[in-house]
Amino acid sequence: MLNLERLRTLDALARHGSVVAASAALHVTTSAVSQQLGKLERETGRQLVARQGRGVRLTDAGRLLADHAARILSQVEQAEVELEAQRGAVVGELRISAFPTAARGLLPGTLAVLGAAHPALRVRSRELEAGEGVRAVVRGDLDLAVVLDWYNKPLPLPAGLVKAPLLDDPADVAVPVGHPLAGQESVELAELAEDHWITWGEGEFCHEWLMVTLRAQGVEPCTPHRAEEGHTQLALVAAGLGVCVVPRLGRDPVPEGIRTLPVRNGIRRHVYALWRADADRRPSIRAAVAALEEAAAAAAR
Repeated sequence: MLNLERLRTLDALARHGSVVAASAALHVTTSAVSQQLGKLERETGRQLVARQGRGVRLTDAGRLLADHAARILSQVEQAEVELEAQRGAVVGELRISAFPTAARGLLPGTLAVLGAAHPALRVRSRELEAGEGVRAVVRGDLDLAVVLDWYNKPLPLPAGLVKAPLLDDPADVAVPVGHPLAGQESVELAELAEDHWITWGEGEFCHEWLMVTLRAQGVEPCTPHRAEEGHTQLALVAAGLGVCVVPRLGRDPVPEGIRTLPVRNGIRRHVYALWRADADRRPSIRAAVAALEEAAAAAAR
């Protein structure tokens, strides 16, 4: 009899490509992954993984069993969904992610509401950038992700996902208090054409949005400083090293030495939750979306 958790480990290795990545996806140690794979090899009597340089690869037998494991795990997940829907109980495990400012501005309230209202539900949360969250939901590593679109740049979404809007999040521009425009009530992006911009990492969705948006305003941005986390960006602004776009969700407290200026005509993000369509009937998904909507309404006030 094949052990389901060992099949899950093999599936994670097949999908993520390395023992380290599989251990991160499963939230276990690398030694635990290796032990589970070793036990699975003994159960099947076949070599499933082989050394390749400093990593491992699946053998032919490993790929064959991994294909079966993916189908088996999908069937098990579907059975759990249907059983949960049939009894209408908010139970089991729910894996959720949110991009950084939503993790700060929405997740604490959401998790508190779920914990109080549904004590039998085990929730595991992670902070992930929007694109990573989408991919994790599609792979089945997450049940639900909080992601974002910018008003002029939608986040590409594959088929088979359901989404629920949570809030529109306005964004301002943060400038040092000594900046020539700091005394204005609002600003145009083109007025900051000569400034240094503090932005996100190369290739990140929000960085790409900023480049497209500034260039549409006739601004070719100079970006000497990059930071993933909003409060790190604000610290760099406070030090007089540049300006940045700062959404309002999860922003407070703003450091001293900064002025935040609304952008004329407005820039904003659309924040929403998404999950796989085949999990749409799960009561735990519905409960989590309701809790997120409650947290979003509080954040928007």
